[in-house]
Amino acid sequence: MYIRKRLRTIILLLIAVVGFNQLIAQETASPKNGDGITVFLRRHGRIGADYQRQFIELNKGKLGKNNALKLGVKYTLPPLKTAVAKPKNHEPLFGSKLAAYQVTSSELKGACFYLVSGHGGPDPGAIGKMGRNELHEDEYAYDIMLRLARNLMMKGAKVHIIIQDAKDGIRDDRILANSKRETCMGSAIPLNQTQRLQQRCDKINALYRRDKEIYKRAIFIHIDSRSRSHQTDVFFYHSKSQSSKELAVRMRSTFSGKYKRHQPGRGFTGTVGQRNLYVLNKALPVSLYVELGNIQNDFDQRRFVLESNRQALANWMCEAFVADFKQTTKKK
Repeated sequence: MYIRKRLRTIILLLIAVVGFNQLIAQETASPKNGDGITVFLRRHGRIGADYQRQFIELNKGKLGKNNALKLGVKYTLPPLKTAVAKPKNHEPLFGSKLAAYQVTSSELKGACFYLVSGHGGPDPGAIGKMGRNELHEDEYAYDIMLRLARNLMMKGAKVHIIIQDAKDGIRDDRILANSKRETCMGSAIPLNQTQRLQQRCDKINALYRRDKEIYKRAIFIHIDSRSRSHQTDVFFYHSKSQSSKELAVRMRSTFSGKYKRHQPGRGFTGTVGQRNLYVLNKALPVSLYVELGNIQNDFDQRRFVLESNRQALANWMCEAFVADFKQTTKKK
């Protein structure tokens, strides 16, 4: 009898200690301006849908409409998972903070992507003004492209980053510093437009001929330049290929759905169209050309300068690629 009582006491003490440790291990933090749940949790080392579900459950009553974060509110962070350490991969181009990443799903296993951010090197592309600051197309397109690359890799895809900057990495700043360091996979980028476009197509095509994946897609990411008063949504160009058109339509459909969810009543006016563009004609993979907005327009600029918006653009493009991959491979 005495031994049973001792055992029961020890068990109760252990339960109390575990419960106490769980309580003191709970972390809290407040969001920064422009943070969504994904960006906020990633900043605190919590990446993935499971963490997002736990976060929403832990903070019921503190969140705004559509689970928006409120400035000045302290939110409870889900406990970090420590039971099983998954092997980490490493991509230095993402920058020191985000170079390490884990493959969290196999949704894109068997898919291969060729990612190209527009311009670079001696050519900054379109230039917008925000106060005294210049916004260079190549810098913002590059940051969004890196975010997309990381998302795709985390879902098990093979990704070739065609335009590269060994220093920049993924940045959280509103104003991204301009440089001429970008290369085409290590090769200097020519100033001549035709030579520049041919160079990146040559790199893509050489890789395409070697890659054995069942699904191969190239994406060219740009930011348009129009009159300052012209606000525009993200729009998509495809080649004559039916597969290219289907990808563009799925991209537009994904973006339209996201706007309907996050900005109900606003509508989405982004278009899909065929264009006789050099890279769409010369690149061997099924290709898509994306214009993310007008770099001159004050409203569109928020789509680029806010880190959370750049991440959202990458997330939505990744989601559309997943949908296209599933539909395309289902046919085979």
